Order: sequence, then C-alpha cells, then structure tokens
Amino acid sequence: MADELREALRQIGQTGQASLSAVGDTAKALRALVAADVSLARSALGRTLAMSGVAIVCGATAWLFLMGALVVFLNGATVLTWTAALLIPAALSLVAASIATWAAVHYFGHTRLDATRRQLARLGIGELSDVMPSPDSAECARDAESANDEKRRAVKQAQEVSTGQPGS
Repeated sequence: MADELREALRQIGQTGQASLSAVGDTAKALRALVAADVSLARSALGRTLAMSGVAIVCGATAWLFLMGALVVFLNGATVLTWTAALLIPAALSLVAASIATWAAVHYFGHTRLDATRRQLARLGIGELSDVMPSPDSAECARDAESANDEKRRAVKQAQEVSTGQPGS
C-alpha cells in the first residue's frame, strides 16, 4: 500500500512539474506574441501618421482648388464682384472650420476617462476620492460627481457675490 501511495505522489509531482513547465512556456510565448504585436502596432502607427499627413495635404489642396473654382464661377457666371466672390468661399470655409472645431472639442472630452476616474475615486484613489461615495455605498458615483460640481458652482457664485468680481 505504501509503494502505491509513493508512486501516486510521484506521478502527482511529475504532473505538477509538467503543468508548471507548460505555464512557463505559455507565458514566454505570450510575452513574445505581445512584443511582436506591439512592434507591429508601432510600425503601423508611424505609417498611419505619414499617410494621414499625405491625406491632409491632398485634401487641403483639393479644397483650395474647389474654392478657387467657385470664386471664378461666382465672378464669371454671376454679377458678383471679386470681393463678394472671394467672401462666399471664405465664409463657407469658416463654417466648415467651426463645425470641425466643435467636433474636435466634443470628441476631446472623451479623453478625460471619466468613468475610470469615478471608479478609482470610489476606491479612494485620485483627486475625486474625497467627494465620492465608498465602494460599498449604493450611491451612484456619477450622481456624487454632479452634486460636487453643483457645490463648486455654488461656492464660486458665493465668492463672486462677496467680492463683487465675476470669475475670481
């Protein structure tokens, strides 16, 4: 009986060593895969930036040629003066730039990682941690952040009223 027990323990030990070796081999393979993937991504990022630059230059020159053609058309086919013919495409370009600027500012707002910051604050990490509910609280972190924003606005308004200076 003791020999069978020793043999079973030996087999269990060998199986454990084989499993540990397999885990190590898997980790090495995963590390190599991640390194290769990061290298590929870095190379692709550089090429993407280069091609984006080319696309921007080509798009800008096409826009300029289209606006030039519009100016020539407006001046030749209509009774508009050169000044009016130039101002119409300029206004069109300003409207397009304004829309693009608004969209960029809107999308840039998503880079603040608000949800991650709220969750970290609930764990007591970060600048919002003193105003967030504890992790075991049923209160929503977004509600706590909104309430804190309202408190800040009220304090700012009270300071403006007391000093008589807006924005101080």
